[in-house]
Amino acid sequence: MPKNSKVTQREHSSEHVTESVADLLAHEEPVDYKRSVLNVTGEAWDKQKDVEEDLDSEKRPAWNSKLQYILAQIGYSVGLGNVWRFPYLCQKNGGGAYLVPYLVLLIIIGLPLFFLELAVGQRIRRGSIGVWNYICPRLGGIGYASCLVCFFVGLYYNVIIGWSIFYFFKSFQYPLPWSECPIIKNGTMAGVEAECEKSSATTYFWYREALEISNSISESGGLNWKMTLCLLMAWSVVGLAVIKGIQSSGKVMYFSSLFPYVVLLCFLVRGLLLRGAIDGILHMFTPKLDKMLDPQVWREAATQVFFALGLGFGGVIAFSSYNKQDNNCHFDATLVSFINFFTSVLATLVVFAVLGFKANIMNEKCVVENTEKILGYLNTHVLSHDLIPPHVNFSHLTAKDYSEMYQVIMTVKEDHFKELGLDPCLLEDELNKSVQGTGLAFIAFTEAMTHFPASPFWSVMFFLMLINLGLGSMIGTMAGITTPIIDTFKVRKEVFTVVCCIVAFLIGLIFVQHSGNYFVTMFDDYSATLPLTVVVILENIAVAWIYGTKKFMQELTEMLGFRPYIFYFYAWKYISPLCMAVLMTASIIQLGVNPPSYSAWIREEAAEKFLYYPAWAMAILICLIILATLPLPVVFILRQFHLVSDGSNALSVTYKKGRMMKDISNLEDNDETRFILSKVPSETPSPMPTHRSYLGPGNASPMEISSAPNGRYGSGYHLASTPESEL
Repeated sequence: MPKNSKVTQREHSSEHVTESVADLLAHEEPVDYKRSVLNVTGEAWDKQKDVEEDLDSEKRPAWNSKLQYILAQIGYSVGLGNVWRFPYLCQKNGGGAYLVPYLVLLIIIGLPLFFLELAVGQRIRRGSIGVWNYICPRLGGIGYASCLVCFFVGLYYNVIIGWSIFYFFKSFQYPLPWSECPIIKNGTMAGVEAECEKSSATTYFWYREALEISNSISESGGLNWKMTLCLLMAWSVVGLAVIKGIQSSGKVMYFSSLFPYVVLLCFLVRGLLLRGAIDGILHMFTPKLDKMLDPQVWREAATQVFFALGLGFGGVIAFSSYNKQDNNCHFDATLVSFINFFTSVLATLVVFAVLGFKANIMNEKCVVENTEKILGYLNTHVLSHDLIPPHVNFSHLTAKDYSEMYQVIMTVKEDHFKELGLDPCLLEDELNKSVQGTGLAFIAFTEAMTHFPASPFWSVMFFLMLINLGLGSMIGTMAGITTPIIDTFKVRKEVFTVVCCIVAFLIGLIFVQHSGNYFVTMFDDYSATLPLTVVVILENIAVAWIYGTKKFMQELTEMLGFRPYIFYFYAWKYISPLCMAVLMTASIIQLGVNPPSYSAWIREEAAEKFLYYPAWAMAILICLIILATLPLPVVFILRQFHLVSDGSNALSVTYKKGRMMKDISNLEDNDETRFILSKVPSETPSPMPTHRSYLGPGNASPMEISSAPNGRYGSGYHLASTPESEL
């Protein structure tokens, strides 16, 4: 380059020189990025401000180690649903056969979308709001929608942690308080509480002692002060963990992520030693292959994959934004996805080992009760002794002996058999009783633990595990709120976190009323399912169709140092959007076919009863869905009609410290710089890429790629001298 050229003069002069973009592109030799400061905005260069901006970017928190980050992602994705939702779906949808559609959908939907969120978070190093504002400003509402859904989920999820805290403290006594029905004294008379006698001790304790539940969602009944204090404690713990930042919360993850595995393994070993545990496991993994052809099974498997990995919440993006740019996020996505799957299988083994033991206990109880009925009929000559097989010994009656008696009596007394009121007492019937959610954790599991030796110890371990699983997910959920808001609006983290926790606690008081459990059910069923499906579809479209799959694959190649499998190209471009669209359609149809309802506990009947939501509750339910998706059209309209600036009409390109930075400025619409896509230059002085750009599965040329529309700035040119991009 001639010594009197503009760039050479600029390098040897302290004066500020403004270059046109055309001049910049016309240079025949590479610019020394480390020494030159080229500014196309016409603004004066403030060196001190640039230094401060560099320091600010370097101050972004980072994980202390790769292990800490992996444990944080595992702690976030592995939650309560793995323990009480997956086993229920596995039992309901064909046992071992359910694992096939789940694994298939995990590979074709879960893994690609999980990898996508990890990649965009790590590359752009911002929360969900900043990421989607950057990729496609008109779809910037995705980030705000994610924050709202995280807030809704956090409201009721922390209530479940509060329930676990209540049971945890109640476990430090022997016998456990839910092991027997309470005795009611009335003067000289004493008897068992009627509600407990009609149901069971654990069911009574859950609904009456813990929740103090009302008969319907319309009966508020005031606050349950025990649960209010537990909820306050839960929000205090979550708030402190989030305020301390990822360094501290990451250290918490060492315990909260690993401890559940220790407990699950201990429960598995103990469970396998219990009588009847093998019956439960064999029942669990006996495949019902006809279920694999049921579309409902595939829909529920897709929904479980979707929520198990925490897609769309923003927590995955927030955690990955604290990574180094060269981190192998593909390995992370694969590792976390399959650890999540195997954790679900491990939890299923534990649950059905314990439920197999419980089923045997309940079956023996059934045999004893019905044998007493038969003895009564024999003594009153309602039944003849000739009906009893000669080898049957009533003092040592087995389930097989009772089954033989039952079949004989049913055959002989066919006309009047129903009047005898005898039950078949089949182990299969007990194992087929589907239990999920709170019913599994706080009723079925607690009942099984009352039969364990040293039951308080196992109860303490179990509920401590639930608390840790909940906290791991809650920290990730809160990161999905705090990280994008702090990145976007530059608010103080401590102040925002405290305000967020206080507001969430106050709103969460609706969940600790006597009718609070019904609101938990409403939020769990409807506040996130449909909005998150829409969010993830738009995430996929924003990257694959607006930003460009080929361009995104090139970005990943440069960031990771290797080319991702071609499978991801087709998964992001076609397979995942199509599958998610089918899932969303099926969810909408499901809402239309089955009107929203909830399971209410009727005190007088001591039984559950399905009720439809009243009109005002339906209004709340609809508002939840609308409010969670509202940012999507609002932001799109505001930016489509230029009611708010999206920063796409101007771009300042500044070279400093070997990196080309971009700043928003108020340039005119016809300014040529708005057609430039900012890129991160190579650290080497050579302007040419050091490897061949990824061209996708087709045969597009590099020129075709360089002229492809840019996801953020419309159509633009790629600077050939800057192979790495900011995504």
